[in-house]
Amino acid sequence: MELGYDKPLYILAFDHRGSFQKKFFGISGEPTPEEAERISDAKMVIFEGFRKAVDGGAPKDAGGILVDEQFGTDIARTATKEGFQLAMPVEKSGQDEFDFQFGEEFGAHIEDFDPTFSKVLVRWNPEADQGMNQRQGARLKRLGDWLHANDRKYLFELLVPAEPHQLEAVGGDTDRYDKEVRAGLMHTAIGQIQDGGIEPDIWKIEGLDAREDCERISEQVRRDGRDGVACVVLGRGADDDAVIHWLQTGAGVPGYIGFAIGRTIWWDSLKAYVDATSTREAASDAIGATYRRMIDAYNA
Repeated sequence: MELGYDKPLYILAFDHRGSFQKKFFGISGEPTPEEAERISDAKMVIFEGFRKAVDGGAPKDAGGILVDEQFGTDIARTATKEGFQLAMPVEKSGQDEFDFQFGEEFGAHIEDFDPTFSKVLVRWNPEADQGMNQRQGARLKRLGDWLHANDRKYLFELLVPAEPHQLEAVGGDTDRYDKEVRAGLMHTAIGQIQDGGIEPDIWKIEGLDAREDCERISEQVRRDGRDGVACVVLGRGADDDAVIHWLQTGAGVPGYIGFAIGRTIWWDSLKAYVDATSTREAASDAIGATYRRMIDAYNA
């Protein structure tokens, strides 16, 4: 199977699980069936907004959703039936170290839903606990090897959270860490991950403020003959202005093909619906409009 993905890709991400149920609904622990149904209904509103965006002109072949099995089974199956690009998470939610959500059964779940992309969220700082990075690396390689052996695409979301000494070096200023330190650590982390035999087809990359940093990251993910490997920009839940800046910084850089954005697109509109200060129709309209606006911003 040829490594990489070379088509435009605009993913609306709502695979949030633990954080979603806690921050949106105030539910701790395992939700009851009634609570789970409320969460699933809220995610369906996001999907309805995505459909409206496509009906309104967003490119169906480049558009896609990222949704989880726990609260989005019906959405995932409907998306596949309707011919949308589908990405689904493999990682266990709510922990710092990557592990499989379904343990040894991860392959069976992927085969059951047949997503276009299987996604992992990985926290990997090159100067963090090396034992944890090694354990994660072994699992991530196993997943990638299985995906490629089964002709499937690997979507890798890389987060590089600051270690205490790194934050201390910039006076505890998280903005300075993001602007001055994170890009270099990200570049090193990608190299470590590749050297460990882990071969994503697409990297979900935290937004970068400088175009030259995007170029360096793209060159790194494509090094040593990985010419088809691509990057998409993730939103980190930031406000519209910040996300649009990151989109426009990456747009046009060889190897960048789009985005995978979640909370920035749907958080406020969905919260209004959940809090009963907005109708379902208004919420899905707003979500669809914001998703289209992000596509326009990237392509501008």
